[in-house]
Amino acid sequence: MGTNGSTMLEPLRQGLPPMDPASVSCAASCALPPRYEAVREARRFTRRTLDGWPTGDRFDDICLVVSELVTNALRHALPAGGGDARPADGHGPVRLHLMRCAERLVCAVRDPSDDSPVARETEDFAAESGRGLFLVESFSDGWGWYPLTGTLRGKVVWALFRLSEPPAE
Repeated sequence: MGTNGSTMLEPLRQGLPPMDPASVSCAASCALPPRYEAVREARRFTRRTLDGWPTGDRFDDICLVVSELVTNALRHALPAGGGDARPADGHGPVRLHLMRCAERLVCAVRDPSDDSPVARETEDFAAESGRGLFLVESFSDGWGWYPLTGTLRGKVVWALFRLSEPPAE
């Protein structure tokens, strides 16, 4: 696990509303192993990271969305059996990035699949799975994805949260 968000800043600017790189006040990142236990690790990393960042009343929403994005990456973007394919940067096949920019927070999950995420048109709320992107859309202020180019293969799926400034003390 690390705290270097600079590797994601340039591509994220391509897929999100305009942001000034100088406005990035906090960034953290961690590689996740190709196992479902990684969802728990991602939640733990997110909680520890957000404990030091002002997120107002969005803390639980952000943690839920991170869980859904990581679950989707592990379930749909890894080869059958998970494998241990590592991208060109040598990190695990799934990577979580958190970035705070002024009054916005971005959660981004990189995975090795070139397939676009698919949101279901109609939601079956009784189903045990298939609601992930519906929850991401419901709890975030926007989400999207973009394919990676260059030496990294795959895509990044991101969610944006608007944050209120914490009250002055």
